[in-house]
Amino acid sequence: MGNREDLLAGARRCLEEKGWARTTVRDISAASGGVSMAAIGYHFGSREALLNAALIQAIDEWGTETGRTLAAYGDPGASPAEQYEAMWSQMIESFTAHRKLWLASVEALLQAEHSSELREYLAGSQKEGRSGLAAMLRGVPEDELPDSTVRTLGSVQLALLSGVMVQWLTDPGRSPSGPEVLEGLRAIVAAIGPAGDQPTGERDPRGEKGSRGEKDSRGEKKPAADEEQTGSLTIDARG
Repeated sequence: MGNREDLLAGARRCLEEKGWARTTVRDISAASGGVSMAAIGYHFGSREALLNAALIQAIDEWGTETGRTLAAYGDPGASPAEQYEAMWSQMIESFTAHRKLWLASVEALLQAEHSSELREYLAGSQKEGRSGLAAMLRGVPEDELPDSTVRTLGSVQLALLSGVMVQWLTDPGRSPSGPEVLEGLRAIVAAIGPAGDQPTGERDPRGEKGSRGEKDSRGEKKPAADEEQTGSLTIDARG
């Protein structure tokens, strides 16, 4: 490797071992096999720019690892709920097996507050993540998704992923398993009710008292819908 590549590798090691704030130019020089401190300015302009580049490299690897894990989603012999649970189990396993890569994503978020370049990069990565997750759950190509689906389904799935990741990085002993994530979502669906459901006692526009059931074309009451449909994924609130 040349000096530039050695410096990137050294900066990555420093980020993993010491974190952003405690990494000095001298640390990077030592971790890169003795490449001169002056070479940092020559190749990257500053310590901060080098650490940004190292973080972006780590995030790229994180994205590749995440894509590889999610690619296993969709066993044709399993139900949608079983597929979703298996996806979470695989992601949680990745949190442990590739802990340093996931920590790098958190470090990048903190440093993005002080770097417009890094913030723009992360915003672009999140945009791709929302679209990719929504497409996976819908079972359709990304270019066929309406923006509303990306902003709802994709955004919420990305929020779930980030939240469960942070729990596993800080307190793995009390963090949810794949089955527990699914059970938690079922509990949320049961608590808020299906889409379009009216609270008991609320009158609808026709003056009839609202209920969980609706009437069909013959005036007969339909059974209440106790499951939430999310694209190709069905979460039954009854478990």
